Amino acid sequence: MFDSIDDWLIIAVVAGILFYGSSKIPQLAHNLGRSVGEFKKGRAESERELQADQARSAASASAPPEAGH
Repeated sequence: MFDSIDDWLIIAVVAGILFYGSSKIPQLAHNLGRSVGEFKKGRAESERELQADQARSAASASAPPEAGH
């Protein structure tokens, strides 16, 4: 009966309206959008940090050893 994702999406929307009321749905969607945006920003920042760390470790591995140590 509920074979496709569209069926489950309709059920989720109806359940959301029943639990939260139709006035809260836009506010919930806005908060969800902001949360997803913050998650993506945090993920991009951590990827930049990882790439910077990899570049630093690659540069230190290819650098010749210092004399006298």
